[in-house]
Amino acid sequence: MRAIKICEMNAATDRGRAATALFLLAAAAAARSACGFLSSSHRAGWTSHHHRATSLHSQPQRPADRRAAPASLIDNLSLGAPPAVRPTGGNVLTRGGVQVTSNVKPLLYDVDERAPASTLGNAASSGAAIGCLIDALDRRRGALLSSSYEYPGRYARWTVGFVDPPLVVTGKGYSCTITALNERGMVLMPAVIKHLKGDDFVKGCDVGADGDTLRVDIKKPSEAGTFAEEDRSKQPSLFSVVRSLVNLFGYDDGTDGHLGLYGAFGYDLTFQFEPIELRRDREDDQRDLLLYLPDQILVVDRSRVDAWVMEYDFSFDGKSTQGLPRNGNDDRFLPFDESDQEAVANFEERDTPAGLFAASVDRAKEEFRVGNLFETVLSQTFRHKLGPETPPSVLFRRLRTRNPSPYGFLINLGESEHLVGASPEMFVRCEPMQENDYRPGALRIETCPISGTVPRGADAIEDANAVKYLLGNAKEESELTMCTDVDRNDKSRVCEPGSVKVIGRRQIEMYSKLIHTVDHVEGYLREEFDALDAFLCHTWAVTVTGAPKAWATQFVEDMERSPRRWYGAAVGHVGFDGGLNTGLTLRTVRVHKGVAEVRAGATLLYDSNPDAEEAETELKASAMIDAIVRGDTPVDAAVAKKKINVGVGKTIVLIDHEDSFVHTLGNYLRQTGAAVSTMRSGHATLEALDKMAVEGNAPDMVVLSPGPGNPKDFGLSEELELLIRHRIPVFGVCLGLQGMVEHFGGQLGVLDYPMHGKPNPVYLTPAGRSDTGIFAGLPDQFQVARYHSLHGKRDALPDCLEVTAATDDGIVMGIQHTSLPLAAVQFHPESILTGTERGIAILSNALRYLKYADGEEGGDAVAKGAEVVGDLELLTDEELVGCLSEAGLGTRGSRSEMILRMELWTHKRREAMEGRLPLGEMSVASLRDLKKSLGVRRGAKNKGELVNVLSGILQVT
Repeated sequence: MRAIKICEMNAATDRGRAATALFLLAAAAAARSACGFLSSSHRAGWTSHHHRATSLHSQPQRPADRRAAPASLIDNLSLGAPPAVRPTGGNVLTRGGVQVTSNVKPLLYDVDERAPASTLGNAASSGAAIGCLIDALDRRRGALLSSSYEYPGRYARWTVGFVDPPLVVTGKGYSCTITALNERGMVLMPAVIKHLKGDDFVKGCDVGADGDTLRVDIKKPSEAGTFAEEDRSKQPSLFSVVRSLVNLFGYDDGTDGHLGLYGAFGYDLTFQFEPIELRRDREDDQRDLLLYLPDQILVVDRSRVDAWVMEYDFSFDGKSTQGLPRNGNDDRFLPFDESDQEAVANFEERDTPAGLFAASVDRAKEEFRVGNLFETVLSQTFRHKLGPETPPSVLFRRLRTRNPSPYGFLINLGESEHLVGASPEMFVRCEPMQENDYRPGALRIETCPISGTVPRGADAIEDANAVKYLLGNAKEESELTMCTDVDRNDKSRVCEPGSVKVIGRRQIEMYSKLIHTVDHVEGYLREEFDALDAFLCHTWAVTVTGAPKAWATQFVEDMERSPRRWYGAAVGHVGFDGGLNTGLTLRTVRVHKGVAEVRAGATLLYDSNPDAEEAETELKASAMIDAIVRGDTPVDAAVAKKKINVGVGKTIVLIDHEDSFVHTLGNYLRQTGAAVSTMRSGHATLEALDKMAVEGNAPDMVVLSPGPGNPKDFGLSEELELLIRHRIPVFGVCLGLQGMVEHFGGQLGVLDYPMHGKPNPVYLTPAGRSDTGIFAGLPDQFQVARYHSLHGKRDALPDCLEVTAATDDGIVMGIQHTSLPLAAVQFHPESILTGTERGIAILSNALRYLKYADGEEGGDAVAKGAEVVGDLELLTDEELVGCLSEAGLGTRGSRSEMILRMELWTHKRREAMEGRLPLGEMSVASLRDLKKSLGVRRGAKNKGELVNVLSGILQVT
C-alpha cells in the first residue's frame, strides 16, 4: 500500500501524465484486496471534512507552492474520513446565536454486530452500535452512510449514522417544510422560524398551530438574462433554505466535522437551477429534498480502529435540549400487501418493456447525428415485491457485503420510503484547505466522473484483459472525455481561474460486478461562492444526464417512461463547518410500500449499439436485484462449482525435468481428484516405474513435465520406451512434446524469436476437435502461455503423430499419437495466461481419454502383458516384422510401437478366443479404434466389414 500511495503522490505532482494509468492497475488490485476484507464497520469515503492529520489551524504556514509539497497536500486531504484525532467535545456559539454543546462517548472498537444494544447511547461497542442502528432504521427515521471501498488519494473507509433526529427538512418545487420530530426539535424551532422569516428569498411563511412545523414558500427566480450566469446558483430555490440553515447553525471554531444536515437530494432539484419543460406527471408523494439534523451521531473509523458517539445539545432563547429524551415515532417498513387490489393491479416489473429501451437509443443516435446532443444517459426501472423477510436492513447488509462501494447508505425517509444504495461515484466533495495557491482555508472541490464500463472477469487474469479492453476502447474513452469536459465547465463557473485540473485520467475502479474508468477533477472555489454553489453548478452530473447538459436533461425528460425521483441525484452530508460530501444516487434500491425499485442507465453516444446499451442497464441493475432476490444461505462449494472428479481413484506420476512450474502442474492434476506423485527424472524414477508396472501397480497416467534444455538432456526417449512397453498412457507438456517428437523419429527446430512468458492464440486442427481428445469441449481458438525456444518441426513429424493444435504461423502446439494413448502440448496449461479452468479441462481430458483400447489397466492383465512384452523384446527386428506380417498387422513405426502392437494383438486374440471380445456388439468407433491400434490398413466401409476384417486378423471363427 505504501508503494501505491507514493505512486499516487507522484501522479498528483505531474497531473496530466499517461503514466497514471499504470498506477491505476496497482490501485485496482489494492481495491480488490480491500473489498475482500470487509466487516460490519467500514472506514469510508463519506462525510467528514476535516484533515486526516491534525487540525487545520495547527498546520504550519508554508509558501503557496503546491509543486514543492505534493505529499503534504495529499496527507491533508480528508478522503471523506473522520478527523485523525478523536474530537474532545465542548461548546460553540453558531452564527445564528444557537449554543451547541458536544459530548464525545468513546466506544470499544469491534466488528461483531450481534452484541445486544437497544440504542446508540447504551451500545458497548462499535459493532453493537452499527447492528442496532441498521435494525432501527427499518422502523425509525435516520440514516447510515458507509464506505467500504478504499482508493489512494480519493476514498477511505468508515461509517457514520444516526436515528431519531430532532429536525427534518423536506421540499418539493418552491415549497419547503421544516418539522420538529420530537421535543428536542421543538427547542430548535424558534431559532429556525426567526432566522428564516428574515430571509429575502422567502415569499411567505406558515407556522403550524403547535409550532412544530414551518412551511416556507420560496420566490421564483428572476428570468434568465437578468443576472450573470455565474450567479445562477444564488437564485432563489430550495437550496436557499438549506444555505440559510447552514448560516443559522454554522460555526467557525468547531473541529468535530460531523454536525450538519444529512439525507437525500431529488433529481427534480436540477430544474430549479436549469428549468425545462416537464413531460411526466409527478406523484403527490414525491419529495425533492429530505435532510435531517441529527443530535446523536455514531462514528466508526476502521483504519485507526476507533469509534465514538457524538452527542449534541442545543440552547436558544433560554430553552435547552439537555435532559430531553432522544426519541422519535415509528415509521416502519411495510411489506407488499398482496390483499391490496389496487397495489397488485398497478404493479409492473419494469417501467420500460423489453426492447423499447433500445428504440430510445436509436432516437438518441438521431439527435447525435444532427448535432443536438453529444451524449446522453437514459435509464429504466426494474421492480420487485418485498416480503417481511426482506426489510431494508437486510438489503443493506447484503449490498454492503456483495457490492462494496465508497458511497453506501441506508436512509429511512419516513412515509414508508427507504433508500438503500451502494454508489460508486462521488458527486461533489468540498473541504477547506489551509495550504493552496489562493488563500488560507479556500474550499477545494473535487469530483470523480465515471464513464466506461465492462463486466468483471472470473478471475484476476480476466479482469486484466477486461481492463486492457476498456482502456483501448475509443467509444468508452470518448464517453469519459465528454463527461470530464462538462464537469470542468461546471467547476469553471465558480472556481478560481486556473484551479480546475484533471488530477487523475481514466483510472480504474473495480466493483463486485463491474470495472469502470474514472477521472478525478479538482478546483478551488472563488471566495464569494460556497459548497452549495459548487453542488448546484454540478446538478446533475453529466454522467447521469449528458451533454450539452440542458438539452440532454430535456431529452431525458422526453424519453424516459417515469420520473427519476431520487435516481441520478445525490445523498450525503452538508456540514455546518462549510464542507460537503455527497455521492450520486446510483445502484440504489428505492423501497416504497413494499416495492423495491432499481433504476439503471447507460451512457449513449453516436457509436452506441442499442441492444448492448439495453443489456448494460440490466447488468448494472443486477447487483441490486441480486441483493433483493438472493438470500445469504451459504452455497455448498460442490453445488456452486461443478466438481471435477475424473481423477478420483486414479494415480498419476509427474516426472519433473527440473522445471519451475512443475508443482503448479501437479496442483492442477490433483484438482481432477487424482493422487499425484512428483518424481525427479533419472534412472531411479525409471526403475521405480518399472517395478510398479511389474507388480501390477502401474499409474493410470504419467505426465512428462516441461524443462530446460532438450529431450536428450533428460533421456525422454528412455522414459517413453519404458512407459509404452508397460502400456501406461502419457501426457507431455513442452519438453514432453519435444521428447515424443524425437522418440518417434521427428525433428526439432529453434524459434527465430524465443517465446518465454508470452500469450498467444492457438487454433485446433480437425484432429484436435475430437470429442475424445485432450481439447474436447474447448473452443476452436483460445489463448495459451508459451515458454519455449524448441519446437517440433511440422514438416518433419513422423506419420504416427498428428497435429492437434498450432499457432497462426504454423508452430505445432499440440500432438497425439495415431494409435497409442500419448498426447502432448507445446504450451503451459498451468499458466495464468492459459487460464485455470482451461488448463484443468485439458488435463482432465488427458486423464479421461488417454487409455489403451482394451480398457484394462493394472492387475493380472498388466502382468501378463509385461510377460508378452518381455518375450517380444528378445526378438530381432527382422523376426518382429515377420511376426507382425504373419498376423496381418502393420509393420511401420518404431520398435517400441511394433512390440506394443504385437502385444495388443496377443491380448485381444486371447480375449476373442475366450469369448470376452464380442466384436459384433462393439460400436463402430470402438471397432475403428481397435483396427487403428493394430495398424491394420485393410479398408472397411461399414460395421459389417469392420467385424469381418478384425475377426480375420484375430483368427476368430
